[in-house]
Amino acid sequence: MKIKTLFCVALFVSLCFGELQAQQWMDLFNGKDLDNWEKLNGTAEFFVENESIVGVCKLNTPNTFLATKDAYSDFILEYEVKLESKMNSGVMVRGLSASNYKDGRVHSYQVELDPSDRAWSGGIYDEARRGWMYNMEYNPEAKSAYKHKEWNKFRVEMIENHIRVWLNGIQTADLVDDMTAEGFIALQVHSTKDEELVGTKVRFRNIRILTEDLKDYAMPNDNSIPQVSYLTNTLTEREKANGWKLLWDGKTTKGWRGARLNNFPDIGWNISEGILSVEKSSGAESAHGGDIVTVDKYKNFILELDFKITKGANSGIKYFVDTELNKGKGSAIGCEFQILDDEFHPDAKQGTEGNRTMGSLYDLIPASPKYFTPDDPKGKRVNKYGWNRARVVVEGKHVQHILNGKKVVEYERSTPVWRALVARSKYVVWPSFGELKEGHILLQDHGDEVFFKNIKIKVLED
Repeated sequence: MKIKTLFCVALFVSLCFGELQAQQWMDLFNGKDLDNWEKLNGTAEFFVENESIVGVCKLNTPNTFLATKDAYSDFILEYEVKLESKMNSGVMVRGLSASNYKDGRVHSYQVELDPSDRAWSGGIYDEARRGWMYNMEYNPEAKSAYKHKEWNKFRVEMIENHIRVWLNGIQTADLVDDMTAEGFIALQVHSTKDEELVGTKVRFRNIRILTEDLKDYAMPNDNSIPQVSYLTNTLTEREKANGWKLLWDGKTTKGWRGARLNNFPDIGWNISEGILSVEKSSGAESAHGGDIVTVDKYKNFILELDFKITKGANSGIKYFVDTELNKGKGSAIGCEFQILDDEFHPDAKQGTEGNRTMGSLYDLIPASPKYFTPDDPKGKRVNKYGWNRARVVVEGKHVQHILNGKKVVEYERSTPVWRALVARSKYVVWPSFGELKEGHILLQDHGDEVFFKNIKIKVLED
């Protein structure tokens, strides 16, 4: 009798718990009408058909969003979406629209739906703000997750500053960012000027959200895909575990000195609110505060930092720097990831085939179109006067420049091709240029105001 009673109690508890679990989810769309939604930004049409929300592409209107009337902070969101054309779409998460920001333009994080050959579905785009934050070049193995003209299931987990995305059961993105803590959910119909796309549809269904006990329902971490962090001068626990170190602490001059000094320059550089900046002066190379370099030298490494330029600015990130090489005027000598306003600084039109433009290996190798995809002819993505991310990867003789998540330069040092490039450059006067086994990392004072933050490094094994 006791066993039967215990069984009944257990069954009751199990059923109640199952019902509780089912009640955790809240449907954002009831399958019948759009009463809890509002249209923002553009004039494309949304309507309900077969328990789905249908968005219809319209000519010459801005991106149109169907947004929830409620805002959400931490949540797990699931939805299904189907595209019938090559027009991309997406879902805003923690979306924002305010009259004091671009006249109410919808902005913030968007989970991308990209049916093009580029295949960045499941990436995270910062709509109308910072641009791509997690494109699928970080996680190329997940590019095959999207199924065109079929229903695709997304899961988005936004818990505190951690944003993760799954597409059809495959994790596509792992982003850490703390800019926006709360906002609406919104479905996008993308703008177009292509008449062939007018009238094509994007469909959304089974849209539901979970807002309580999130850590109990969160998916396990998949450390096999890269994590991208935009925390200011702070490492995530995963970055620490993977060997990353802050190269600048965000507060002091520790670990840095003038390229021609034993100490940090007394003038020309400022530290304020977690940002390191070089002052505007004459526009000349290293003529005011002067370049700064790391106290330590580095051999094999991944260097990453965020930078922001001002109009007409010139600067650079140098590596394999020998501070004893140039005793005259100008900057210390080393390989340079060029930082430049390509539109307004004259240096962009000098050199050879654009090898002095943003992201190039200065005066040697241009940020090359051969790395750009057919659907992305611009290739080089620059947030002109906003924050950009530079990454330099050095593995022995092999070097890559990555700008805002896209590779723009790749080369081998100490080869006949390398020496031929040097022989045609301004560096021909420096013996064995670029062939040091190790060297300092340098931030350049070129007399223009430029800002730096989030400077970090991962030392690789020899």
